[in-house]
Amino acid sequence: MKRKSFIFPAILLLVLSMILAACGGGEAEKTSGEGGEKEETDGKKQFLNLVTGGTGGTYYPLGGAFADIITDNTNAETTAQSSGASAENMEALKAGDADIAFTQTDIASYATEGKLMFEGKAIDNVNAIASLYPETVQVVTLAKSGITKVEDLKGKVVSVGAPGSGIYANAEQILEIHGMTMKDIKPQNLSLDESSGGIQDGTIDAAIITSGVPTGAVESLAATSDVVLLPIADDKIKALIEKYPYYAEDEVPANTYKIKEAVKTVSVQAMLVARDDLDEQLVYDITKALYENMDKVTHAKGKLIKVENALNGVSIDVHPGAKKYFDEKGVK
Repeated sequence: MKRKSFIFPAILLLVLSMILAACGGGEAEKTSGEGGEKEETDGKKQFLNLVTGGTGGTYYPLGGAFADIITDNTNAETTAQSSGASAENMEALKAGDADIAFTQTDIASYATEGKLMFEGKAIDNVNAIASLYPETVQVVTLAKSGITKVEDLKGKVVSVGAPGSGIYANAEQILEIHGMTMKDIKPQNLSLDESSGGIQDGTIDAAIITSGVPTGAVESLAATSDVVLLPIADDKIKALIEKYPYYAEDEVPANTYKIKEAVKTVSVQAMLVARDDLDEQLVYDITKALYENMDKVTHAKGKLIKVENALNGVSIDVHPGAKKYFDEKGVK
């Protein structure tokens, strides 16, 4: 009997040893990093917060798609959250309340240089991951308003975004180049969805917004109303770019929002940024994952996001992890 009682524990110990060895072998294979697989130094998932913009804009749906790609292809569980967009996102990164964010190239420059809404409170802990796509300035109204040009906004109730936001700065500059200031209109500080609703119910006359085309909030408005986009004249575009070189000439294509002809305007670039203390390998993995899985992004803007354009309009330091990926791809 004693012999049998000794054999059973020995067999049990042998079985447990085999199970542990198998588990260890599987983990080693998982973390080898060969063949393009991600590396895991300690086997622990990281948790990242990606801040986007309002639910009626372009950042929000793109952010959701980006978060899924990062979660599925790196060692970082990533959650996308709606926010007040560009300027607010830069502040969230500074405070450590976010890890990755969408912003505009002009706002990123203001933040790092301590200008305009960041006067006296420059942000020095943010690096660029990549420039993404054009963010188009759209001056939106309805056909029934009788407003046909930017100068007609004088004395009108106009949504211009929140004070300190990227949209607000763009609105100020668009008005300025047309010989006006915020004092010449009746400004309302509304979100994209609120702007769309306000135009529809007649509480505001127009909205100046900066967002990727097509913009969800404007599409919703166009579904029930005759939308008009106000053009910016060639001489005004030239003057604007001369004074603020981060703008580029742009247009909203015909048939967007059911408009019959293309409308001339300007744009800045949307970009993805991150805190500069994020691990270099992690940011490399994120950058690689996004560009090599962009076909999984169903939003129309996904087709415009190409690695060869990743540094267009970027005027702040690029994160070393992203730079490593771009160097491999020959992007300058």
